[in-house]
Amino acid sequence: MSGRRGLLRVPLLLAAVVAFGVAPHHVPGGPTAAAAHEVRPGYLELREIAPGVFRVLWKKPARGDQILKIDPVFPAGCVVVGIGSEEIRRGAYVARATLECDGGLAGKTIQIAGLETTLTDVLVRVYYADGLQETHLIQPNQTSAAIGGPSGVVKRIGAYTRLGVGHIALGVDHLLFVLGLLLIVSGPMILLKTITAFTLAHSITLGIATLGFARAPELPLNAVIALSILFLGPEIVRVWRGETSFTIRHPWVVAFVFGLLHGFGFASGLTAMGLPQNEIPLALLFFNVGVELGPLAFVFLVLGLARSFRALEIRWPRWAELIPGYAVGTLGALWFIQRTVILLGWM
Repeated sequence: MSGRRGLLRVPLLLAAVVAFGVAPHHVPGGPTAAAAHEVRPGYLELREIAPGVFRVLWKKPARGDQILKIDPVFPAGCVVVGIGSEEIRRGAYVARATLECDGGLAGKTIQIAGLETTLTDVLVRVYYADGLQETHLIQPNQTSAAIGGPSGVVKRIGAYTRLGVGHIALGVDHLLFVLGLLLIVSGPMILLKTITAFTLAHSITLGIATLGFARAPELPLNAVIALSILFLGPEIVRVWRGETSFTIRHPWVVAFVFGLLHGFGFASGLTAMGLPQNEIPLALLFFNVGVELGPLAFVFLVLGLARSFRALEIRWPRWAELIPGYAVGTLGALWFIQRTVILLGWM
């Protein structure tokens, strides 16, 4: 075992503890079902069709007849005058309506009721009849947004980037896969190649899925993502024993192959919103930027902690060093079994 790997184990222990405490965001059904779908964003679109009259499109996460209990609360002076269709489509509850606002929406506040009890965000888009647009990202710690006129491209970029960061930050299964990779790499150049391969791979499939060229069925995809984590468990044990394998010698190859699958998982956070076609390029680019920032921040945090422990010459008991590796294998196995059972029930 190299000294660097040994030093990595304890900071990675912190990540492993977090992984035990947070539900993976791809697991549908079972005791974590609510948390699983809360991290998918909601989407509220208000499109002005006449002065003070807006066509409303509202989407929120759903799984079968289980629908996340969040709903928009429109300001005083706004009345729903027409109810359109309601349906559950591709893991989302979709509703349409017509809203009349006396004096328009400018200067008024829209709230998302129930959002504070969830882990999800809601993207709000307002399209005005004169062609101007407005974007807000409503989050659990700030459940309302003041409508104050059109926002520029910078604000939209910020909203999509924060969506991407939030999606990966709560995607514990993705971060656990990165943790497993960190436990088997053995040098800065191999680490760079491995993280680059993972980034490139999931960027490819994120783009393909978001642009509609291909998509992976959610339940089989969830099971394979868990399998990718489980796959790394035995490889970590081989590293501990001083053995080698193709994965240990070429971790960037495994990172690229499984990264393609993880990219489809990342795409679920963006495609579920059903953005207008002219908004997809901007959303895709900066959602991907946010998704990239998450793993990179995670890696830099781990390496920073490792350097701090090295400088302080801290020594840890053997059992503490082993916990991160066992966390990767154990959680990967548990999630794979859970998701496979759900998949077989669905089939």
